[in-house]
Amino acid sequence: MDIFHTIIIGTGMGSLTTAGLLAKNNKKCLILEQNYLVGGCTSSYWRKGFVFESGATTLVGLSENMPLQYFLEEIQVKIPATKLEIPMQIHWENEKKSLTRHQNLDAWIEEAEAFFGKKNQRAFWEFCFKISQFVWKTSLVQKTFPPKKISDFWHCLKNTNFSQLQNAPYAFYNMDWLLKKFQLHENQKFIDFVNAQLLITAQNHTSEVNVLFGATALCYTNYDNYYVEGGLINLVTPILDFIQKKGSLVQTREAVEKIFYHKKDKLYEIKTNKNTYFSNNIVSGIPLNNTLEIFENAPSYLQKKVIESEKLNSAFQMGIAINKEINKILPAIHHQIHLEKPLSYINADSIFISLSHPNDLTRSDLPAHTVISVSTHIANPQQNNILDKSIIEQEIFDVLIKKDFFQKENVVYYHSSTQKSWEKWTNRKYGFVGGYPQFFGIKPWEMVEARLDGNGAYLCGDTAYPGQGIVGVCLGGIIAFEKMKNDGKIK
Repeated sequence: MDIFHTIIIGTGMGSLTTAGLLAKNNKKCLILEQNYLVGGCTSSYWRKGFVFESGATTLVGLSENMPLQYFLEEIQVKIPATKLEIPMQIHWENEKKSLTRHQNLDAWIEEAEAFFGKKNQRAFWEFCFKISQFVWKTSLVQKTFPPKKISDFWHCLKNTNFSQLQNAPYAFYNMDWLLKKFQLHENQKFIDFVNAQLLITAQNHTSEVNVLFGATALCYTNYDNYYVEGGLINLVTPILDFIQKKGSLVQTREAVEKIFYHKKDKLYEIKTNKNTYFSNNIVSGIPLNNTLEIFENAPSYLQKKVIESEKLNSAFQMGIAINKEINKILPAIHHQIHLEKPLSYINADSIFISLSHPNDLTRSDLPAHTVISVSTHIANPQQNNILDKSIIEQEIFDVLIKKDFFQKENVVYYHSSTQKSWEKWTNRKYGFVGGYPQFFGIKPWEMVEARLDGNGAYLCGDTAYPGQGIVGVCLGGIIAFEKMKNDGKIK
């Protein structure tokens, strides 16, 4: 019987981070992916001669003191990424003036003052950026957070400093409090902007997001933003190459159906749609909702940590290919549009657009074409079933044409998907995206812990460390590895 050190479920960035760190420590892993493509929510696929992103479209985390950069340095892998001069632009459907989210803090503050009014914008954004720097720096110091075992608490205590004691209380305040603190709570346009930005990176609004997470989420664009040529699948493949060269195995089209723990032998038995495997440890990179459905021996208290559909979001997505190089006209490739009225059926009031980079000739079989990814939220995806996709498609087309992204005659191909397509693609319960939303009632130390049981089962991904995109998911993978190390699983 071949026994693996660790079996890892899924090939998302959380799974690959833990797998990469295990591989660096010469631990043989088996990584099981139910799809035919690796990457999970960080993947890309060919269709009709174009490369579309399957989920994530933005890449942040290659700056100093950020988890993704830390991980890549640990495994000595370089990503062929292009730094974006302008991370994002914000548009309002019925206004000509756009808001440019400059990376440079001073430039961004000047832009915000001109758009929202000068009152307290500088003080607000300088505070948020300072908090975001603290959060990312602390995340790589407190790598066993949230603590559960004595060894975790000891690690946290050893790495506690004055800055942490000074800033930790902001976990007890929400973003509504912060807006009031800076007397911005009556600036409705600014509040709408903040809420739309928080929904991208924190999956919730000002009343639910605490200041530590909220300030960090709002400053997403004040760090280096990158574009990966050929799609985000090319973030994943160099990491997979490293893992495989170190002796680990990757199996695609193999879905895990059941996990059993044999206490006597201290082994996990993993049954898939094709085989049965045994390992000393498991790491689940799929959502907690899915994990508990297949984990026979999971502790009952974990069920109380599960967030159900009514508090989750899925996405309505469109992939569009046009015969026009619009990136040579627009100064940014990422855009958010605030809508005059919500989209039909799903009631989303903003849409997010990402364009292929003008210098990227690998996203299309044809020259001088732009590939566009459009996404917007679907709240409570189990209940909010789409009735007519074509109506939402047309409303999105109308907005993009109105904002002069292209004309209808420029469109050479498009397709759309709902929560059902996303669930089929990723196997994520309800087709939910972006992980668990931030909730003010759940303090950082009350988040889902990386340990699934007290034996050798662990969780990473966007339900173990919710929000903050790829870089946050990567942090979840680092924490799972550190807790394995703390538990004596890596010697």
